[in-house]
Amino acid sequence: MPDPASVSDAGRPDLTLLTGPDGADPAMDLALGPALLSHAAAGGGSFLRIYQPQPTVALTGRDRLSPAISSAVESARRHGFTPVRRASGGRAAAYTAQAICIDHVEIAEGEFGNIKERFYRFGLLLAGALQNLGVDARVGEVPGEYCPGEYSVNGEGRIKLIGTAQRLVRHGWMVSSVIVVSDTAAVRGVLTDVYRDLALDWNPSTAGSVTDLAPAMDRAEVLSSVLAAYEREYVLVPGEWPESVLAEARRRAPDHRV
Repeated sequence: MPDPASVSDAGRPDLTLLTGPDGADPAMDLALGPALLSHAAAGGGSFLRIYQPQPTVALTGRDRLSPAISSAVESARRHGFTPVRRASGGRAAAYTAQAICIDHVEIAEGEFGNIKERFYRFGLLLAGALQNLGVDARVGEVPGEYCPGEYSVNGEGRIKLIGTAQRLVRHGWMVSSVIVVSDTAAVRGVLTDVYRDLALDWNPSTAGSVTDLAPAMDRAEVLSSVLAAYEREYVLVPGEWPESVLAEARRRAPDHRV
């Protein structure tokens, strides 16, 4: 069940829907989620943010400890991707403007609840959104995938389609997800070089996208299905970005640049 949030007359919790800013500086993109989480935890409400990114390689703190991090950064740039530092754990992930990025932020009253249960719940929600489009999507890690995660969403048990991460603060949590809709070749190419530089083992054939399984699918169709999946559990209320959140994200953005 969702964590406590305001509940509408429909009996489903309300989520304020925020979009964009699409095509923003990738460092600003990664700063907006934590800024929104801080705002929510301070009593600002619960939010679903959906945006379209620029080509990005999101590196983690563990990646930055590698003695070859400068080579990985240059490899990302050479492929036309902006390297940035993300706050969550795991390993490097890559995506293009053909991805759908999601930050789901909610207030947590008392304990954070079962973190694994939350991963699984939202993995199922997003897998269901793809299944409704006829894609064989499943929750679970593919052996050899990039940025491996127990609750990744895969296609046909062989390619990674969605990666998820979670961030917790006092009185709030955020589940972030990236749906790779297309551009498999670009994602696989940059990750092949970045993972080589970082001396990380993986199987490049596990990097995939929705259009590998449904070639006629486009980003708009996937986004529509994701929103429909959310609307079965929440009431999405279109909102405007709080200026205080934008200001806080601008302050945080330099911390995400590499």
